[in-house]
Amino acid sequence: QGQLVESGGGSVQAGGSLRLSCDASGYTGSRSCMGWFRQAAGMEREMVAIIHIARRGTSYDDSVKGRFTISRDSAKDTGYLQMNSLRPEDEGMYSCAAIRNSWVGGCPLLPAYYDVWGQGTRVTVSS
Repeated sequence: QGQLVESGGGSVQAGGSLRLSCDASGYTGSRSCMGWFRQAAGMEREMVAIIHIARRGTSYDDSVKGRFTISRDSAKDTGYLQMNSLRPEDEGMYSCAAIRNSWVGGCPLLPAYYDVWGQGTRVTVSS
């Protein structure tokens, strides 16, 4: 069924911006929720932002609210994470993920519910 492919990571100074992309065009399966997760060194993977593909409802971790925006271009079948006002604590490996089956209610926040993953793209923020 293919996979998700992330891009857009890199190194920026604190206060800078990056836009991550998640190309799902090579994934032929169905999916209901899509999310961005990050994992810092020595830490568990955590939710950054999620979006319900059909209903467009979004959720964000409190630490990124007002700074990050998740979106999706259905024509390109690509998801995005616009990250502004980056902080050193935003560093990590960012991965996009999706839930293969339909999902009733709000998209789950825990990464364990997501069963399609990309390889990740690294974000480094220097102070």
